[in-house]
Amino acid sequence: MKGRVVILGAGESGTGSALLAKSRGLDTFISDSGAIREQYRRVLEDNGVPFEEGGHSPDIIAGAKEIIKSPGIPPEAPVVQAAVEAGIPVISEIDFAARYTDAVKIAITGSNGKTTTTHLIYDILKRAGKRVAMTGNVGNSFALAVKHGGYDYYVIEMSSFQLDNSFSFKADIAILLNITPDHLDRYENDLSRYVDSKFRIVNNQRAEDIFICAADDATISAGMDEREIKSQILRFSLVEKSGMAAYLDSDDIVIEYNRKKSRIMTIYDLALRGRHNAYNSMASAIAGRVLGISKETIRESLAGFKGVEHRLEPVITVCGIHFINDSKATNVNSTWYALESLPPGIVWIAGGVDKGNDYSELLPLVKEKVSALVCLGKDNDKLQSYFEGVVKTVVSTGSMEDAVRSAYYLARRDETVLLSPACASFDLFANYEERGRLFKQVVRDL
Repeated sequence: MKGRVVILGAGESGTGSALLAKSRGLDTFISDSGAIREQYRRVLEDNGVPFEEGGHSPDIIAGAKEIIKSPGIPPEAPVVQAAVEAGIPVISEIDFAARYTDAVKIAITGSNGKTTTTHLIYDILKRAGKRVAMTGNVGNSFALAVKHGGYDYYVIEMSSFQLDNSFSFKADIAILLNITPDHLDRYENDLSRYVDSKFRIVNNQRAEDIFICAADDATISAGMDEREIKSQILRFSLVEKSGMAAYLDSDDIVIEYNRKKSRIMTIYDLALRGRHNAYNSMASAIAGRVLGISKETIRESLAGFKGVEHRLEPVITVCGIHFINDSKATNVNSTWYALESLPPGIVWIAGGVDKGNDYSELLPLVKEKVSALVCLGKDNDKLQSYFEGVVKTVVSTGSMEDAVRSAYYLARRDETVLLSPACASFDLFANYEERGRLFKQVVRDL
């Protein structure tokens, strides 16, 4: 492709795209509206990639033949709108990178569980001795992995933001775990737009490709009724057996694919507990069988998997009080799974940037299991007012240190302090990773 490739955003996605473009001999320029973090600035300088920061120059659009937009930049951003009005294609890193590899692409999305499932499938393939990269929304640029090359498989976690500007990408195996309200502030509080975004993962699939999806998710089922899906559909369920590629039979996980039935293991032998992780494990096991991985290797992975940082991650026990880091729970449904998986006696730390949350689905679990709520954020009014009268003790804090100390004093022996915010982190922290790591540090300093 001749002409300048302009990349908007100089984070992980943008920097990876710039390095791939540069390695392919393309005229490359990267522009960031804010300050470029030092780790990325150094990489760009070392590789001779020209860049600007602190704003987008008006003339960068005029010279662009194609724009690669980082997922965090909203479509309403003036620079994006200017490109669209000028007729310049605006695509995702995923679209761009996919041009340069013929490797098998396994793409995973969903409101919850996609990071865990991505890690599980990567672990299954790694244990099987495959040359595999784990990329996408897990924090590793797909474009950079493609630039390095040498992989036969890419396991790609895809957020709705990444899918929004994906037009040509085709997944060999697409996985849709669930759809619950999330990021509705980005979609003008229109759930149907968010659903459309998630279903983009099956775009461009053909009859020989695979679509793995949850049969128990009503929103997915309704979405499938409205769409023509060309790929082979493999469903998984904890409720149904008939027509399922994965299901429970007397607590055993059974996989049926290509006219072969495999009894993988019991749900009690899974390393990751809870209903949500049974779903994640089923989806991963189906993908493994489709890729020809033995049931022994799949069983070994699902039984030995160590979990994902910031997702129901045990920290330490202090004076008989258990601390769990679930900072990755940035929406209500993810917090529901966390509360559902734990016994009563929870001191719950929640709060942050509310994305139009509806807390009503949490009420039964909160009434049953939560003994105290510690709100953590710059503005705790909505969360605090919703649960006052539901939870006996509700306190408001504005720092991680205050939140952890308050929770520690409120908790009793054998109870659990659970950080599961149900909100984004951007009011007090750079991201959910920083929030989770600070939580662990403050807990260890008690």
